[in-house]
Amino acid sequence: MTAQHIDLERADLLAPEAVADPYPLLAALREHDPVHWSPRYRSWFITRYDDVVAALRDERFSSDRITPYRRAKLEGPDADPGVRAAFEVLEGWMVFKDQPDHKRLRRLLGRAFTPRAVTQMTAAVEEIAAELLDDVVRRGHGSVDLIGDFAYPLTASVIADMLGVPREDREQFKDWSDQITGLVFGGMGDATRHTVGARGMAELTSYLSGLVRDHERRPADDLISAMISARDDRDALSHDEVIATGVLLLFAGHETTTNLIGSGVLALLRHPAQRRLLHERPELVGGAVEEALRFDGPAKTVARVMGADVELRGRVLRRGERVFLSPSSANRDPEVFADPDTFDVTREKAGQLGFGIGAHYCLGAPLARLEASIAIPRAFARLPGLRLTDEPLQWHPVLLSRGMQRFPARFTLP
Repeated sequence: MTAQHIDLERADLLAPEAVADPYPLLAALREHDPVHWSPRYRSWFITRYDDVVAALRDERFSSDRITPYRRAKLEGPDADPGVRAAFEVLEGWMVFKDQPDHKRLRRLLGRAFTPRAVTQMTAAVEEIAAELLDDVVRRGHGSVDLIGDFAYPLTASVIADMLGVPREDREQFKDWSDQITGLVFGGMGDATRHTVGARGMAELTSYLSGLVRDHERRPADDLISAMISARDDRDALSHDEVIATGVLLLFAGHETTTNLIGSGVLALLRHPAQRRLLHERPELVGGAVEEALRFDGPAKTVARVMGADVELRGRVLRRGERVFLSPSSANRDPEVFADPDTFDVTREKAGQLGFGIGAHYCLGAPLARLEASIAIPRAFARLPGLRLTDEPLQWHPVLLSRGMQRFPARFTLP
């Protein structure tokens, strides 16, 4: 599929070819219809860098897309109580809050999620990565699923350790997270996503409720206890807010970074000259992670709801309408990035939007960068001759995120 052969009137980011490679469609929208109304999704899609940045900074583009949906769809007598309960948990997530609620939660959580806490995880990330890769080699197959065998268990173990959750429960987290994904990331073609997501949310919330009660009685040196004790002279996190934030951290704390590690390894496999350069100059790993975030980052789109009428490029976005801002498109805007479709680990930093911008800039960005900067080079060092297989890659068919369900690869046994 090329940008010249795309019917923009029927543009669909969930079509199989766009799930596999969204960039030709995003390029066509960016060039020809940068403020695009989609009848299919009854939503706007905004794709140019300057517009995405402006919207992310504009409070009229509301982050609270949960409350309007719950009030409109889940208040009646026929509403599924489990789905309503799941959306009530989502409603407590900081990422779905506008000011001043967002600022309040971020201030309190920032007291627990400190740079020092992230830096202290370096040795643990290195140890977990080494153990997982050793396990892959020990199996003696010469094959690996870089998501299921490495990226996911690494990131899930790290956030579990930070929160104070038993690492051995990570397979349960994976099941719950997969179920919740349809609620959060917009798998709009799946009619069961709300009921399935509600079941996963209920089980995860129940699990965390027990842990929070235990930590309230017996504090420990972990994030759950830090959130319970997070307070200043004006405020503190409530019991329900600790649980909702714990759910958010367990979900977002591995989902985004798993996808970043997968896409970073994939980009290097598809660009062997860049892989050799990184091997020769390991100090470029930070730039490689930034370029992975720009080139094929985990945030395909960011959902907003219009809090007021806004005119943009001759279009009027009405109050209450849904908008998808596309960091994936913005990060390949040729007005901002030279040769945007080229993967270059030496690229000068130029404001990639992989972690957002402004008030909602990702609080976990330092941890994600740490994990990716360790995991990506370790995978190549421990799995010599790492290469793609003939098996097609399987991408998650969702609107908001960009990540693989499986990432099969081969390597040379010692």
